[in-house]
Amino acid sequence: MQAPFAEAAEKSLPKLAGLRLSESTVERAAEAAGQRVAEALRRGAVFGEARDWDWHHDAEGKTVAYVSADATGVGQQGEGGAKAEGRMANVVALYNPVPEPAERWADPAGPRPRWQGRYLAGLRPLAEFTEPARRQGAQIGMDRAERWIALSDGGAGLEDWLQATFPRVEAVILDFYHVAEYLGDLAKAWYPKDEAVAEAQRQAWCHQLKHEGGTTLWAALEQLDLRGRSAAARAVHATVVGYFANQAHRMDYPTYIGKGWHIGSGSIESACKTVVGMRLKGAGMRWGEQGADGLCHLRALFRSEKGQWEDFWGRN
Repeated sequence: MQAPFAEAAEKSLPKLAGLRLSESTVERAAEAAGQRVAEALRRGAVFGEARDWDWHHDAEGKTVAYVSADATGVGQQGEGGAKAEGRMANVVALYNPVPEPAERWADPAGPRPRWQGRYLAGLRPLAEFTEPARRQGAQIGMDRAERWIALSDGGAGLEDWLQATFPRVEAVILDFYHVAEYLGDLAKAWYPKDEAVAEAQRQAWCHQLKHEGGTTLWAALEQLDLRGRSAAARAVHATVVGYFANQAHRMDYPTYIGKGWHIGSGSIESACKTVVGMRLKGAGMRWGEQGADGLCHLRALFRSEKGQWEDFWGRN
């Protein structure tokens, strides 16, 4: 589950537990355990102790719960070991991040506040995570948090799912750094022969985005003079303006920052890497659908806060 099956069979299990098993036995056991996790969640199980998290406060003194969702590709193996089209693994995170900036901590000179997180992951449709995510939220006292905030990278369907699953969400914030990537692409297209000027322009646009918001920057981008620009630059401009047209309602960064809310989806990006990527996306790795789904569920449980992993194995 932590290491490739061959490494677990040949090194980890003999050294740590004195067990000598074949690689295929380790693989079957891990994937079967993951499917037991998936089935338990489907039946309504929630692992670990029911206890309200110590929700951190925002700049207005209100406690805030965060939720996020994303998807990441997993290589698939077809009939006879042939390469198949990859599948997307969905990842959901409920978390209690450390407030930003440090001055807003209850005691800036004291110990760092605790970061708490729970994850769900699998190759199932995102809709199948709705009830498990709500049950997780209930167990950690999400209803007692005064505010709910969601973050995503703008992927198709994520905003709708987040709002439908967690109706009290006040804002579904678009990850600031994804928007910055679009602005970087436009700056490079606008000044293809001068990297320094392009970078200065990217920073200027990002500064305006952070301090004036997406709607204002969208208007400024629409007014850019296209005369004399290459066809490639015009195409990038059209893409970026279209992106802002669809997403500007989620780019009110001055308000978000003023309230002390996070504007980056780093927590879910990290979850995609640590829950799925580190184990299922190694060089040349390809998976069967059931095996990949099982490992995703098992990894999500393992990477979640202390207590869930132990509770699952105590029941099984």
